[in-house]
Amino acid sequence: LPISQESRFGPGVCPDSSLLHRCSPCYRTMVNIPKTRNTYCRKCKKHTPHKVSQYKTGKASLSAQGKRRYDKKQAGFGGQTKPVFHKKAKTTKKIVLKFECSKCKAKRMKPIKRTKHFELGTDSKKGSKNEYGGKYR
Repeated sequence: LPISQESRFGPGVCPDSSLLHRCSPCYRTMVNIPKTRNTYCRKCKKHTPHKVSQYKTGKASLSAQGKRRYDKKQAGFGGQTKPVFHKKAKTTKKIVLKFECSKCKAKRMKPIKRTKHFELGTDSKKGSKNEYGGKYR
């Protein structure tokens, strides 16, 4: 980048963050988010303190139509019937924050950028064991 562009975007900020490419500033190395945030609640129609947590996918249902169809097809002889995905391209996942209003308990989700390490409400950046990310570190 020329000097004028770097000063305009700031050091370590990629101007082409909308494009799909892999330069090191685009992938944030560490994100630390406070456990409470004062933000707008649609139910209360005003700003209230919200409890922030990380969204986790729930347990997959055995009675879902796709799972029933897959199990039926897999039953019996013949081995694996559907393709198993192996060409994993991404090294990170988009972090989804779950906000819960402290007044009315209304919940809403908000996705944030891709990160290698994600922390929720910790003071220090190193030495803490409150790190989320699983196998995507």
